[in-house]
Amino acid sequence: MAKHPLQRLASPSRSISAVVHLVGLTSFAASFLYLVSYPTPLSEAFGGQFQFLTTIGLFLAMVTFAVGLLADITLSPGMFAAKNSLSVCSAPLEILVSILYWSICLIDKGLVVPSEFALPFLPDFGMHAMPAIMLAVDLILFSPPWAVKSYNALVLSMTLAVLYWIWIEFCFSKNGWYPYPIFEVLNTWQRVLLFSTSAALMTGSTMALKWLYGKLNGIEQLKRDALHPTKID
Repeated sequence: MAKHPLQRLASPSRSISAVVHLVGLTSFAASFLYLVSYPTPLSEAFGGQFQFLTTIGLFLAMVTFAVGLLADITLSPGMFAAKNSLSVCSAPLEILVSILYWSICLIDKGLVVPSEFALPFLPDFGMHAMPAIMLAVDLILFSPPWAVKSYNALVLSMTLAVLYWIWIEFCFSKNGWYPYPIFEVLNTWQRVLLFSTSAALMTGSTMALKWLYGKLNGIEQLKRDALHPTKID
């Protein structure tokens, strides 16, 4: 299968692309294994680990790379297209998870994880940084450029934010507490602001990834699209 003319490296491919997807998939699977091996009262409550945006993002990243690896092995255009479609959601989501997690940790790590459940550095990095790094590498080197526009990215981001809010409120109705301590501190309107800001950050992450793709691959049109997101063709 010939690579897209604007794509940096060959993918799907049974060489470098397959290695990158295998490395990423191994890392994500190891993070999931850690979560299963070290359960907490939080993870054993209703909703389990999937109360956490980190786990949801990690799962989407793992599915994206699993489909990518299958595309590499089979050289299937359909699988490759599916991986790229999944990436439009999973990559910005993981960038958002990394931004929120590490920025809140700089203020007070206890707002995102109780001190008694704090992770050692390697699992912490594997869950809150590696997915964003690997998905960004996959996009920039092994994927065609995204055609998604800012308004579509915003709709997707807002939809995910609303669905996640509904989900954690449902979990709260069962458990009596929120998965992240920060939600206990905020009132309803502050949560609205947090989720709206998160949706805006995820949209911005999509545009930033488009700009970075254009910058590193020498595609001026992508850079212009990212810098002028309100322009409608």
